[in-house]
Amino acid sequence: MLLLGFFLGLAVGLGFWLWQQVQLNGYLEGVLQPLTSHSHKTELPLLGRLRQEMSMVKRQQQDLQLSLQTYKELLDFAPLGYLQVDEENQLLWCNQQAREMLHLQRWQAGQVRLLLELVRSYELDQLIEQTRDWQKPQVREWVFHPSRENATAMSELKSLALQASSLPLPKGQVGVFLENHQPLLDMNQQRDRSFSDLAHELRTPLTSIRLVAETLQSRLEPPFDRWVNRLMQEVDRLINLVQSWLELTQMETNSTMQLQLETVEVRSLIASVWETLEPLAKLNSLNMTYCGSENICIKADKSRMYQVFVNLLDNSIKYSPPSTTIHIEAKFITAKEFFPGDRHSQILEINIIDSGVGFSPEDLHHVFERFYRGDKARYRSPVSEGSSTTAITGSGLGLAIVRQMILAHGGDIKAMNHPETGGAWMQIQLPGVVANSSRQDYS
Repeated sequence: MLLLGFFLGLAVGLGFWLWQQVQLNGYLEGVLQPLTSHSHKTELPLLGRLRQEMSMVKRQQQDLQLSLQTYKELLDFAPLGYLQVDEENQLLWCNQQAREMLHLQRWQAGQVRLLLELVRSYELDQLIEQTRDWQKPQVREWVFHPSRENATAMSELKSLALQASSLPLPKGQVGVFLENHQPLLDMNQQRDRSFSDLAHELRTPLTSIRLVAETLQSRLEPPFDRWVNRLMQEVDRLINLVQSWLELTQMETNSTMQLQLETVEVRSLIASVWETLEPLAKLNSLNMTYCGSENICIKADKSRMYQVFVNLLDNSIKYSPPSTTIHIEAKFITAKEFFPGDRHSQILEINIIDSGVGFSPEDLHHVFERFYRGDKARYRSPVSEGSSTTAITGSGLGLAIVRQMILAHGGDIKAMNHPETGGAWMQIQLPGVVANSSRQDYS
């Protein structure tokens, strides 16, 4: 009886152990199935296969760590700064260039601190928030002013013109690439100072040459005087170029240009400009039409605004085909469309539209840059000698000067191509409207 009980207990124990083995094998099969679905099957025991898969996962983890380290080394070697923050704007990592740009020497790899605590730049913080909220790459430029607790160290730090390009990453993280534009700005400022110094030095010899040419002009008779006349034209062009360069440099350097503000009636101002340029317009049978309200008055520097419209209408005349019309439209827009915080005052919008070839898409972003001449399609070759018309030989400074004058008045100017005429479309927006009444059209 005891022997029978012993064998019965042994059979129950063996059965329970076999049942546990079957359950364990089934569990291990379920665990290993995702790991072995993309690899060849081996006839190893389950525990051996588990050890093999764990070893493979460990090797993959090491490979990923090596790849991550390689990418970090590449970013450290890159000429751009890079930083990455988590969903709470805590700095996770940055390369050496970002450390130098943002003065992050006190931050150590592995530390988790708010970026705003390390870099007092609300522009950068706002850019990151917008990127995370909109889930779209963003670009922003600003002047970064480094901060230091020590006042002596503060005086030694230099502000930087930075451009940041951000992109959203998984799990709410954001990556930001930083470009330091300060060396380029310093180089441009040095170039402008050099050109200004050169322009100052050229004024005296050019004036002397013109005086000599004037003396010769009164003493020579035809046909020899035509060479002196040509010399006078070229000297005058150089003098105007030097004067325009000095004026533009002064306006860009002194953002608070002294304006002689007075009440200016816009329609009369445009009419007087057209009267001055009308002899040039008649050479190609060009007309001008004005559409706008009567008695539009703004607070502006009359002489500066006169120069603005002279430059713009002169360009329209030069590039308009014969027997076409230059359209000028003046209308009002609400200030909130131009200045989001202002809902009461009005903005005057003036559109000047010609029927020429317009601007190429590549030129539209550069038309207000100094010395930018743009597409050759908008340039006429010099006419033959003896012709009654003159060639278009602008200095490339006119639109740059126009833009600075408009900005000095607190306005804005845009260059576009008109969808109907295909010609150039210059749009000016000016604040400071003081009066307006009925609407009138005339041509």
